[in-house]
Amino acid sequence: MKIKDLRGLSKEALEARLAELDLESSIERRKIASTGVASKKTKIREMRRTKAQVLTLLNERGAKS
Repeated sequence: MKIKDLRGLSKEALEARLAELDLESSIERRKIASTGVASKKTKIREMRRTKAQVLTLLNERGAKS
């Protein structure tokens, strides 16, 4: 997701997106652990980047995560 799109979201929507990203990343990590192969490295990287952007926006707005 682009940072421009994230800036338009409310605090609650950002927190929901963060929870969704946590769930997705844990699923991907389990897939890698079970198979030993990272099939979509760019997807994992993008999830980490988006998660960092969401946390940054929440911190800018003064929200506790």
